[in-house]
Amino acid sequence: MQCNPFLGKLSQTGLGVLLFLLPLTLCAASLEVAVSIKPVHSLVAGVMQGVGEPRLLVAGGASPHDYSLRPNDIRAIEGASVVFWIGPDLESFLVKPLANARKTRSVALLDAPGVTVLTLRAGGAWERHQHGHESHDHATHGADDHDNGHEQDHEAGRDPHVWLDPVNAAAMVSRISAVLSEADPSHQADYARNGAALIERLDRLNQQLASALAPVREQPYLVFHDAYQYFERRYGLKAVGSVVLSPEQRPGAKRVGEIQARVRDLKVRCVFSEPQFQPALVDTIIAGGNNVRRGVLDPLGANLSAGPDAYFQLLQGLADSLLGCLGGR
Repeated sequence: MQCNPFLGKLSQTGLGVLLFLLPLTLCAASLEVAVSIKPVHSLVAGVMQGVGEPRLLVAGGASPHDYSLRPNDIRAIEGASVVFWIGPDLESFLVKPLANARKTRSVALLDAPGVTVLTLRAGGAWERHQHGHESHDHATHGADDHDNGHEQDHEAGRDPHVWLDPVNAAAMVSRISAVLSEADPSHQADYARNGAALIERLDRLNQQLASALAPVREQPYLVFHDAYQYFERRYGLKAVGSVVLSPEQRPGAKRVGEIQARVRDLKVRCVFSEPQFQPALVDTIIAGGNNVRRGVLDPLGANLSAGPDAYFQLLQGLADSLLGCLGGR
């Protein structure tokens, strides 16, 4: 709570009794901000550092793919001046509440200026072929790759996992800083200063990760679901497929067999699970595989403490997991 200094002057002049009569509007609450997922919350918290703290909606190990808002989440959305989210491509559970919160400004960072958006890759098995600076995805489809219309629509859309590229994160920070400055102009200088420092820190992180991951760029691996395309392309990594098409749906037996064959044929070194989902499926995939290792990749930072450092810990954690499994550390 930030209070008008006029209150202190009243007390000093012996007019303290008027404090009981002054309207409460002399004390202005700090800007109320809510954020959908932990990586984005970390970036917003970094821009707001020293001014206020944003509220995180999807906390702990929950996944935005199947999250259900609680009553206090709804109240937080309705009471916020600004809500930052990736967009309906990821957090569909926020579409209706944001539409109903007429006084709340909704900022979808998937559409932020400067953010590079990729198309979702179709199917759970793909190979990347580099031609100069261009990447082409060639998907292979099994009979149960398209079990229903939902999966086909999902595959045709945009890949919402934009935060896993720190260059995109820097563009998101610029947008966050600009929006907060508009909503709270009295702290514009703070938001601008914090945003600039955060972008510099993201640039250093990008350089560090590029150097650290260079030794494992040619090692083939399989991810649990296709959440890491931005990270892979930024650092030239060799992911060759995903275990599932949609995190909410378990693949059929035919598809599991196809993925197992792909693991053998491409000499996949690691298969990665995620803490948000049951790991038993990964155990099935690697059963009988020769020298196939199991690792864990977390695109959301399930076990990280929310705050300004969480984003950097998240991306460093991805790099460490990849190096640990692919590099044999």
